[in-house]
Amino acid sequence: MISIYKTVDDSLAALSEPEKGCWVNLVSPTQDEVRQIASMLSIEQDFVAAALDEEESARIESDAGQLMIVVDIPTVDQENGAYVYATLPMGVVMTEDYIVTVCTREIPLIADFLTGKVKGFWTYKKTRFVLQLLYRNAVRFLTYLRQIDRSSLRFENEMYKSMRNKEMIQLLRIEKSLVYFSTSLKANEVVLEKLMRQELVKRYPEDEDLLEDVIIENKQAIEMCNIYSNVLSATMEAMGSLISNNLNIVMKALTSITLVISVPTLIASLWGMNVGGIPLAEHQYGFLIMCVISLLLSLAAAAVLMKRKMF
Repeated sequence: MISIYKTVDDSLAALSEPEKGCWVNLVSPTQDEVRQIASMLSIEQDFVAAALDEEESARIESDAGQLMIVVDIPTVDQENGAYVYATLPMGVVMTEDYIVTVCTREIPLIADFLTGKVKGFWTYKKTRFVLQLLYRNAVRFLTYLRQIDRSSLRFENEMYKSMRNKEMIQLLRIEKSLVYFSTSLKANEVVLEKLMRQELVKRYPEDEDLLEDVIIENKQAIEMCNIYSNVLSATMEAMGSLISNNLNIVMKALTSITLVISVPTLIASLWGMNVGGIPLAEHQYGFLIMCVISLLLSLAAAAVLMKRKMF
């Protein structure tokens, strides 16, 4: 899908054809749409199609006055009633007259610009627009990281109450999400540092300040991601030890119960043999006497085990 916008009288207007100073937004474009935009705007087709590969790594390239930036952006989806966090690439191509954004799906990051949530945004200020995209992207990483932290705390509290596989699986998913975020943020950091060295950004002091803010926000996101990842790893290890300890307690209790029960079982097995010479076999109260003896021996065995803190 191709959408074209341009800032007119400080408001974003939709266009039917590209004009100088416009913004072209591509969402899951077809090969024909990629070729069409590349031809209309005189842009390298590889630059436009770079972000369509979901395995594309964050990078920056420039050629013949065209600048291509590929960064990883955070995404969140619902799966089996739970939120799953991941990342996917977004491409930004900037030329002297146009700016093009490309992604394989509609994303909240672009929606923020379309709905007017970003102030001081003009399509013809291309450098500022790119930096605002990167800044909002870093902020969204931080937002999702805070959501991940709250989710992990909730699942951790639920696990303390009841050791179920559901919470363990959710924590494993969160840990995987943090790995994705950490890898993407570090790749974005390389892109930002390279962009900092581009003369295109350094021509405008206010844009350079904004880029520094983007780098700071990205570094903060990296630190938060590392902290949450370390805390979650320690939590998972503690949970594993706790589960193992609970299993040992249960096995110890079952073993003790088995030992106590085995005493009357052994007596009943011996006394119930169909042979001669069984003690009290002919006694009127022989059965009751043997029951009392079995009970006393079981109580004695239980007392010994309790003294040894087997229960």
